[in-house]
Amino acid sequence: MLIMKRLEEGAGKICKALVPIKHEYYLGSGKAVAICTLSSIDLLEMISRSCLMNNLLIAGRLLSENKGIDAMIAFTIKHPELKRILICGKEVKGHRAGQALLALASNGMDLSGRIIGAASPNPIVTLCAQEVDTFRRQVQIIDLIGTVDIGRIAQVLVA
Repeated sequence: MLIMKRLEEGAGKICKALVPIKHEYYLGSGKAVAICTLSSIDLLEMISRSCLMNNLLIAGRLLSENKGIDAMIAFTIKHPELKRILICGKEVKGHRAGQALLALASNGMDLSGRIIGAASPNPIVTLCAQEVDTFRRQVQIIDLIGTVDIGRIAQVLVA
């Protein structure tokens, strides 16, 4: 298990060096809604330049089913006014972070931190059960996984 973790961390560092991604997130003027574009960086950039940012607390990406979800939970808990997270964009092949987030919202995690019902290879949350429960009670997850049409995303946000 320790060897696997070190390999994943090393691969992450290599990817970051070879494929640098300019921005992980953008802060907006809103308070209650967030957008997660999964691996669709172009969609994230389009949203960041749109008037949608006036209504969003944050727009960001989610590439991993473990550290990324941990970071999302921690951010959410620090912003108790955040009530809805819209997940859109394309999944990271192999990781399925969006599916893991939906599974966490629906099913929670087991005693070892594994997300119940997640299809990804390493869906382990390192935060405590109380933090995960707070996250699950605080936000509604809106599933638009696969959607990259900013017009469709805007329609769902105003509905």
